[in-house]
Amino acid sequence: MKTHIKKVSRRLLAVTLGIGLVLCLSTQAFAHCDTLDGPVIQDARKALSAKDVTPVLKWVSPHDEQAVKKSFAEALAVVGTKTAEARQQKFFEDLVRIHRAGEGAPFTGLKPAGTVEPAVAEADKALSNGSSDALVKLVTDAVASGIRERHERAVTTYQHKDESVAAGREFVKAYVEYTHYVERLHTDATAMGEHGGHHQEAEHAPAKHEHGH
Repeated sequence: MKTHIKKVSRRLLAVTLGIGLVLCLSTQAFAHCDTLDGPVIQDARKALSAKDVTPVLKWVSPHDEQAVKKSFAEALAVVGTKTAEARQQKFFEDLVRIHRAGEGAPFTGLKPAGTVEPAVAEADKALSNGSSDALVKLVTDAVASGIRERHERAVTTYQHKDESVAAGREFVKAYVEYTHYVERLHTDATAMGEHGGHHQEAEHAPAKHEHGH
C-alpha cells in the first residue's frame, strides 16, 4: 500500500512539473512578457543602461532584429532630453509588440508591474534563486486541490445519477468537468508544449474524449 502511495505521489509530482514547465513557457508569451517587470522589459532596461542592444535581440527573430535596433538607436539618441522618457517607452512597446507578434500573440499595450500570474512570478524566482522547491509546491498544491474538488463532486453526483434525469445530468456535468480537467493536466504534462502560439492554439482546441464529450 505504501509503495502504491509513493508511486501515485511520484506521478502527481511528474504531472505538476510538466504543467509548471508549460506554464512557464506559454504564459510568459501571453501574459508575462508585456508587463513592465517582465523579462523582456528587464533586458530592455539593461540594454539602454549599457548602450548595447544585444540583451534584447534574443527575444526576437533574426528577421526582426533591424526593426528593434532602429527603435533602440532612436531611444538612445534622445537620452538626457525632454523626450527621453517617451521615446524609451516607445522602444519598450516596439520590442514587446515585435516579440509577441513573433509568437503569434496580440499586443494590447504594456501592463503595470506586479500584474503577472503568481505561478509565473514564482517561476521567475526559481530561476533567479536556483531552487524550484517553492514553485513545485505552489503548482502541486493547486493541481491536487483541483483534482480533489472535481473528484468529490463527481463521486457525490455518481451516487444519485440513476435516481432521476435531473440527477443524471448533474452527474454527467460533473463527470465531464472532472475527466476533461485531468485529461488536460496529463496532456500538458506529457506533451512537449511549444513556447507561444502553437501551445495556446492547442490549449483552446476542443478536448478530445473517448466518451465524446
